[in-house]
Amino acid sequence: MPADGDEAAELEVEGPSRVSSRRRFLARAGVGVALVGLGAAGAEAIRAATVSEPRPRAVVAPSSAVRIDGVTVVDPADGSRVAGRSILVDGGRVRAVTATADAPSSGARVIDGTGRFAVPGYNEMHTHVLQLPDTELGLTLMLAQGITGMRQMEGSPELLADRAQQRLGLDEYAPQLLGMPGDLLLPFNAASVEGVREEIARQWDQGADFIKMILTEPEVFFAAVDEVHRRGLRIAGHLPPAVHIEDAAAAGFDSIEHLGTGQSVFLTLSSESQALWAQEPTGLPFQAWVARLPFAAEFFDAFLKESFLGPATSTTDEAQIALLRRAFETYSEERTDALGRSFADNGVWHCPTLVGLRGKYRPDGPEFREDPWLQRAPADQRERQQADAEAFRAAPQADRDVLHEYYERCVRTVGRIAAAGTRIMSGTDTSGRGVARSIHEEFRELGRAGLSPLEVLRSTTTAPAEYLGRGDRMGRIVPGADADLLLLAADPLQSVENLATVCTVVRAGHVHPIDALDARVGALLATA
Repeated sequence: MPADGDEAAELEVEGPSRVSSRRRFLARAGVGVALVGLGAAGAEAIRAATVSEPRPRAVVAPSSAVRIDGVTVVDPADGSRVAGRSILVDGGRVRAVTATADAPSSGARVIDGTGRFAVPGYNEMHTHVLQLPDTELGLTLMLAQGITGMRQMEGSPELLADRAQQRLGLDEYAPQLLGMPGDLLLPFNAASVEGVREEIARQWDQGADFIKMILTEPEVFFAAVDEVHRRGLRIAGHLPPAVHIEDAAAAGFDSIEHLGTGQSVFLTLSSESQALWAQEPTGLPFQAWVARLPFAAEFFDAFLKESFLGPATSTTDEAQIALLRRAFETYSEERTDALGRSFADNGVWHCPTLVGLRGKYRPDGPEFREDPWLQRAPADQRERQQADAEAFRAAPQADRDVLHEYYERCVRTVGRIAAAGTRIMSGTDTSGRGVARSIHEEFRELGRAGLSPLEVLRSTTTAPAEYLGRGDRMGRIVPGADADLLLLAADPLQSVENLATVCTVVRAGHVHPIDALDARVGALLATA
């Protein structure tokens, strides 16, 4: 096998002559795809012979009537609290919200909610839980955190078909599925403007709720945005290396995840933006012929996830560190505020997944050692966390300092664009639960960014409802809304920490005390 420099020369793309470690990795991925493609015919036979049995069908059972008395109802829409209320739920819907003193005798089961605060259920707007081979544990863990709705951020024709046949395991112990895409947009299925239009049409036919962008040429990216909007869908995900975040905003890219992915946002926010962008490789990481090989997409997808879900030190070299350092030295608050206003003006939402970024850029932080979930987590999660921390600590201290600053700049940037009017949605980029990656941790980081407790509550309730066009069914506790709500032990408008004091979860009208959910999680862990 040739040396890295030879690989880069063989798969040369546009950009500076100095090839970064990220670029070298992607070049190796291209060579690997080529080798795997030679055995594609045999691989297809193997895959066909090992297809798993269809998942059993699962539905949400009808709920009986329940009345919760004496609660303080919190409305994220206006920030109001109304004490002494009764909430009647039946058949999966909120039927009435009245003063407890006036609550009629309805024959419903009565729950004493005195001293509790009722809030709408939380919505996890960036999860990958349905990609797990066994989803039951991940879904139950989400429910135990108060998550009653979720946006699945990676789909496939198979997952979309399973949803149509109710084979995703979504019962009353699972959050409601709010949306799911089809295949990710990559050079393998979106190599040209015409190709991306055909792929979007395919996913439309398959029943995708939105389109997930990962990596394409710029002209394909903007054609995808136009085609998605022409069909009345939304597009969300990453920004390809050559697409500037301000141009994506002007095009109306609907939901930017992870601040766009990578360091490009900080090149844009620098007062020396043009000079720094000139040093950033922006071409695709392989030649077009690689994308035409059989199973190229499957190989690249698996290889990419395995290599990039770990700490940033595994894919960052000296040139990138220097570029980041200069970007931070020239960070412009004025440019950040202007960009935030542009997001607001163009209706561009953000799901920053701060805890996901924290796991990549500071996995050596104390929160990863002190998280109560650490000892309870499945062995593979604990081992991965330990390996990531060790790999990160092995990097030079100066490099780690820059990567630590990267994360702190992400937190600061989220706060500034939110203050400028950008709509923020909460999400974790996990498969249900990870060490220091719960939705409650995301709330804390959003609070640290400068969002008020009410703004954090909105990021997980009314904001997702508005983004999805479901304001009449979710995000508030009002008659006619889905009966997805939580009882908290403390006032969520007083402190972000109080959002984690979940005592009871009501999902589609089914009442789950937190102790019962914790016991269910323990039983699932014991038999995993």
